[in-house]
Amino acid sequence: MRIAILSCFYPFRGGIAQFNASLKDALGKDHDVKAFNFTRQYPSLLFPGKTQYVTVNDDAIPVESEAVLDTMLPHTWFKTARKIREWGADLVVLRYWMSWFAPSLGWVERHVGCKVVAILDNVIPHERHFFDPPLTRYFLKGADGFITLCDAVADELKSFLPEARYEVHPHPLYSHFGAALTREEAAEGLGIDPGMKTLLFFGLIREYKGLDILLEAFRDLPEDYQLVIAGEPYGGFDKYRRIIDRMRGKERVHLYLNYIRDVEVKQYFSAADVVVLPYRSATQSGISSISYHFEVPMITTDVGGLREMIGDSGTGIVTSDVSAEGIRKEILRYFADPSLREGCVRAIRSEKDRLSWDRFAECLTAFAKTL
Repeated sequence: MRIAILSCFYPFRGGIAQFNASLKDALGKDHDVKAFNFTRQYPSLLFPGKTQYVTVNDDAIPVESEAVLDTMLPHTWFKTARKIREWGADLVVLRYWMSWFAPSLGWVERHVGCKVVAILDNVIPHERHFFDPPLTRYFLKGADGFITLCDAVADELKSFLPEARYEVHPHPLYSHFGAALTREEAAEGLGIDPGMKTLLFFGLIREYKGLDILLEAFRDLPEDYQLVIAGEPYGGFDKYRRIIDRMRGKERVHLYLNYIRDVEVKQYFSAADVVVLPYRSATQSGISSISYHFEVPMITTDVGGLREMIGDSGTGIVTSDVSAEGIRKEILRYFADPSLREGCVRAIRSEKDRLSWDRFAECLTAFAKTL
């Protein structure tokens, strides 16, 4: 089968580009696959981070792709559909995570002349706008079938398109970050104490991810705890810095406020006892896939698909509510009972066998053949 993947690839950076590169490799083992890339995803004014692109310090692996689609220039939508048709695709795979992409991707999917499967990270984005529902509905009606990464997103899909044909397949595990370091080596590299109980908040810092809730939870933990915050702030860090400055024990909060390069990821996860996901809202989390790779258990709030991904699989602990008190209670319980960590690690090892990219690719193509 000839499969075109239309989404972001190198030189764009971030979790979605990494996902697409891994999927392209897996599909390419049994099929003829071509990556069609964006020339521009967002205008700079709409992008809250420092850069959308790989920098010279990122150590990212280049991925061959044809850059053709500009979300703001409709003539490139025509060009993209034409190029996919001329290449002779039997199947087009799209990624959808926010309504900004609905006009361009929605037009292209209607004009490629073959089956279209959309992988849905979100149906409605975490930061919502009045125009999300009509744009999302337009996009969804142009695809033949859908893959969602959790049941929560499948439920969102059905609320928009009850007749949608879809399958749910969990996020495969990232494996390109290399082997774990020793705890001592990782802690030394970060300049933190390897003997303390170490909590990790990792990834882009956005309002819905609830870092302020975790900081309030950390405020009243004993002095043998430390918190590592690693990731690039989207929209500023002043709110969180004010909380830290008022805290007792603020010297035990370690900040690494920049985009974490792939080669650096192992340092943070190898130093951590547990990853904390204090999210206010969520569908699924790519951070959990990295945690699985490094066999680090998680503590998460009970929102979106996180219970399904983490609590139901036994790879972490799910709080009873989205609050500082709920998170603090589960952190203390986790460290008080060594068997909890041992059980989570066993469950993670079981999930690592199940959540491979090859299996995800096989399920995707088998589903496409039923459409």
